[in-house]
Amino acid sequence: MEFNKKVKVERNAEYNHLEKKYPHNVLLYEETPTDTIKLEEFEQVALQRLQVLRIYEQAQARGLRLLTDEWKSFVQTELSNEGLKGYLRLITNAGIGNNTNNMTNSSKYEFELESRRKDYLSHFILRLVYCRSTELIRWFVTRELELFKHKFSSMTASEIKQFIKLHQLNYVPLSQEEKQSLKEDLIDSTVGYSAALVETLDFYKVPFTQVLDLVRTRRCLVHRGYCYITIHDVISIAATKQQELIENGLNCVKLLINEVDTDERLYRFIKSLHTSYTGKDYTINKNASVPIECLDDLSNKSFPLCMKICHEHIRTHHHLKHAGRMQYGLFLKGIGVTMEDSIRFWRDEFIKMMDAEKFAKNYQYNIEHNYGKRGSMTNYTPHSCLKIIKEVATPGSANGCPYRLYDQNTLRQKLSSVGLSVTHIQDVMQYVAKGHYQLACGKFFQISHNSPDEVAINHPNQYFELSQTLMGQRGESKTKRLPSKTTTKNDFDTVFDNELWDVDMPIDNEENLSKKS
Repeated sequence: MEFNKKVKVERNAEYNHLEKKYPHNVLLYEETPTDTIKLEEFEQVALQRLQVLRIYEQAQARGLRLLTDEWKSFVQTELSNEGLKGYLRLITNAGIGNNTNNMTNSSKYEFELESRRKDYLSHFILRLVYCRSTELIRWFVTRELELFKHKFSSMTASEIKQFIKLHQLNYVPLSQEEKQSLKEDLIDSTVGYSAALVETLDFYKVPFTQVLDLVRTRRCLVHRGYCYITIHDVISIAATKQQELIENGLNCVKLLINEVDTDERLYRFIKSLHTSYTGKDYTINKNASVPIECLDDLSNKSFPLCMKICHEHIRTHHHLKHAGRMQYGLFLKGIGVTMEDSIRFWRDEFIKMMDAEKFAKNYQYNIEHNYGKRGSMTNYTPHSCLKIIKEVATPGSANGCPYRLYDQNTLRQKLSSVGLSVTHIQDVMQYVAKGHYQLACGKFFQISHNSPDEVAINHPNQYFELSQTLMGQRGESKTKRLPSKTTTKNDFDTVFDNELWDVDMPIDNEENLSKKS
């Protein structure tokens, strides 16, 4: 009996094709793919990549330095939490898979090949989104290079050599004679490496213009117009090449974008993708039921400022205009207020200003409609941060984002009224001054809950859940992602409200809005 006989694992022919087409986890985006892809997958892989790029944006916003252990830990933890296993696989297992492992772990390797395919396709899909303005190009290139460098940094020296060969970069290591003639200079210029280690390293001679970041930080030997870099610094060459490919590709796509926009199916999705909400679905809260008798207490403890203002307005004026009712009503639905309780809450307030018959005739239908019980029977989604930020409030209304809509004095007074000290108010205002309204909300959360950790807020209902979890009143639940096919086209958000979108957000009636506090 043969115990050591290897069992050959049959692999689907489709994956043999993928192995030839995407032979490496780290690829330069050189050739535009010609694959046939269903519209549903087109949207899904684009949204997933956008989630990944936003995680890198979060790392930058937290002040984490690129490629440090802390930075990598944060990114990889977030990828894991968001269920982005394909990208996590590409980042932590960079390079060409081991053939033995490929045979014995066929399903894992097939998953990796499929991840490579989605990675490649999704990059080119996002080019259709980010070619449209200088600001979008800058954001996209920055995030893509962070992802590329992260993948590249996980490769071993042998895998980097395979990468060089695969992409025909034509960089040849120095011969032993050349290396010996520059030995002392190489040792002096290679920071962090011992003389013994320098002896074993391969060095490459490249034009200094291709590694300007190394020249700028004095991390290589510069001699007669050339830089001498180690195998581990090839990442600088590769990143420069990748950046050039992406920027040139975006410029080419920009010339053809009008043709793409003639397809209505693609146009609406592509146009809205940068601001599409990719977070948890708060349409229905199945984990909690919140009685309306608790709302006053919850408003003080767990509501974000925008919802706290809505709640105070309805309690004080016993009325909210339509936009405010939509914003606050859907938020209440998302935290677990039932339709029956919601009707009772609004009725109890409104009948202080009108009779019950008028409320039933003019307002109850809309509440039932929001819960999907009337009209089109659509179960509406609570508003995300960016949707609220983009709201244009009218005099006497309470909707919208106070960090954007309020003038500085009014906002300071409001923050003071909810218990923030002068120092803490300034901590919040520094984000407001830069247009980082969601970061301001995250700082407000951190201060209000005396939390040591910074929080990225992208949804009022997320704020509520984090607050309840932190106070131990609700168990932490796993995040469930919105499938791309059910993502509401008019429910947009970004993890951070980048300034490049502020130009579309006029602030009207500032004097009147200041009265809202």
